[in-house]
Amino acid sequence: MAPYELTQAADEDFENIFNFGIDTFGLAQAIDYQQGMKKRFEELANHPERYAAVDHIRSGYRRSVYHSHSIYYRIESSGILIVRILGQQNLQKALTAT
Repeated sequence: MAPYELTQAADEDFENIFNFGIDTFGLAQAIDYQQGMKKRFEELANHPERYAAVDHIRSGYRRSVYHSHSIYYRIESSGILIVRILGQQNLQKALTAT
């Protein structure tokens, strides 16, 4: 398995998604969603070019949609870096700090 890493912002996104899932759908469904997203992270690491580049959004970024979230990542020499995991947040504002 190829390595992947989450930025601090992406890690916070991941935690917030999990907490929202618990509050909204219950613990079991939140865990299922989280596990599915982790599988997607592994898929991205193993096949980083599978998903489209979104240079029109941010140069060097790619996006993979997982259910209602978009995973923004960059291909790095050591694997992939997951930059943000966004739902309906303001995209430009969310990616400005990264």
